[in-house]
Amino acid sequence: MHSWAGMMVKSDPKNKNSAFHGRGFTKSISEMKQEIQELYLADEVPWVIGYSGGKDSTAVLQLTWLALSELDSRKSKKPVYVITTDTLVENPVVAAWASQSHDAMRKTAQKENLPIRPHMLKPEIRDSFWVNLIGKGYPAPRHKFRWCTERLKIKPSTTFIQNTVNQHGEVILLIGARKAESAARAHSIEKRKEGSPKERLTPHVELFNCLVYTPIEDWTNDDVWTFLMRIPNKWGASHKDLLAMYRGASADNECPLVVDTSTPSCGNSRFGCWVCTLVEEDKSMTAMIQNDEEQEWMLPLLELRNDLDFRTDEARKQDRYRRDFRRMSGHLTHYKNKDGEFALVPGPYTQKSRIMWLTQLLEIQQLIRDNDTAPDSVRNIELISLEELQEIRRIWVVEKHEIEDYIPAIYEEIVGEPYPGLPIDENLIFDQQSLDLLKEVCEGDDLRYELLRNLLDIERKYRTKGSRHGLFKDLEDTVTRSYFENEADATMWAKRKAMLKEMVFVSSDGSEIDHDGLQPNLFSPVIDSDNDTENQA
Repeated sequence: MHSWAGMMVKSDPKNKNSAFHGRGFTKSISEMKQEIQELYLADEVPWVIGYSGGKDSTAVLQLTWLALSELDSRKSKKPVYVITTDTLVENPVVAAWASQSHDAMRKTAQKENLPIRPHMLKPEIRDSFWVNLIGKGYPAPRHKFRWCTERLKIKPSTTFIQNTVNQHGEVILLIGARKAESAARAHSIEKRKEGSPKERLTPHVELFNCLVYTPIEDWTNDDVWTFLMRIPNKWGASHKDLLAMYRGASADNECPLVVDTSTPSCGNSRFGCWVCTLVEEDKSMTAMIQNDEEQEWMLPLLELRNDLDFRTDEARKQDRYRRDFRRMSGHLTHYKNKDGEFALVPGPYTQKSRIMWLTQLLEIQQLIRDNDTAPDSVRNIELISLEELQEIRRIWVVEKHEIEDYIPAIYEEIVGEPYPGLPIDENLIFDQQSLDLLKEVCEGDDLRYELLRNLLDIERKYRTKGSRHGLFKDLEDTVTRSYFENEADATMWAKRKAMLKEMVFVSSDGSEIDHDGLQPNLFSPVIDSDNDTENQA
């Protein structure tokens, strides 16, 4: 039995589901270290350890660290890269933990002359969450439009691994994946006894020349905690703090480590992006706030995440209101809703909504920075970077022709300091007063204002070009986007178009007439049929 900061934890060596059953803890760990050493010395292929800062990846890294530290330093020259992907929207508590762990392992590895090299990976600026949501207007991620995972998590790590493969020809990836079924676990243990360590490697299903090694695949949840509890962290971090973090993220503020099928175990908590709308609620952050008064500074983050959500009837209505009735390309896509009514699939967030999200985000950032009760580690928190703000600004001004260039003014009003970013376009000739006059002339018609503003900006851009080739195409596309008076007019137009497509028109000679030939129009908008109401392109 062990006690950490008042948390009583015990393990049952008789539990048959445990990977330590039969051979005991000490012998099991010794055999695992030997297996890791044999694999490491078998070739010159570099290793990559996927480290999230959670318990499973910590256990894998600790096992590897223990094994390498017992080798002759002359033999342990092959690099072991420890990679962590910071999505830039991680739970701030977990992000701080991972960052501190990287700093500690970098210093300790260098001091102990170990070939362990930590790398904190981040998505490219154009792929960041806020650039896509606030900049481009992508709606909050949902299962039918899960645009975030590939950009934020998969791409940074696969790019690193592929670059390592390109440099060395091959790579071995160590991850903390574990099996659930005890029967499969027992079978795997026996197979491991019979075969060589090299047989533990399996090809990655997607990455070329990448072999996967899962050293703790047979461990139970409680095996992981037993290992972390009994053997102190080797790079200077604290397993006690890790356990406390998991306990704080559990709804009942309990973290028993009892190897017993009737006892719930700590560590089922799931940490992820604090903006994640792919889950119904952020249980870990909610529990952190409920269990610890010192974590109440995260409450505004949770409120913003809930505002992004779209699951309730009221939230769905709000989500539709915040989004354009046109797709990103300007096309209209229709479907029949649950009542059988003709409707348009919503597109990206409108300019008004994107301004709202940016304003809320900067206000929360400033609120946390000014919060005297918040821990010192978050007093300079950066929820959105200057690089992201600049890319969002570029998308708004250059790609979306939103030449009002609102970001500097929004930043200065909330932060109370001059906006530090450089100008996006030195040739903007319409000041805010001119644009306000244009808006006044349009008498509240947002589509008309958008049309005129965009046409003026397109003409301005072509004036500075050596060739005006493409001008008419851009003007046509812009007029097409604003072809309608409002959403109701667009819906009616799309409905008429759909009805025409269902009809067959025959000429006097008996041949079919193309539907598009019935209504020749230079600026006829494109209509698509799509029953998926949540996808957005």
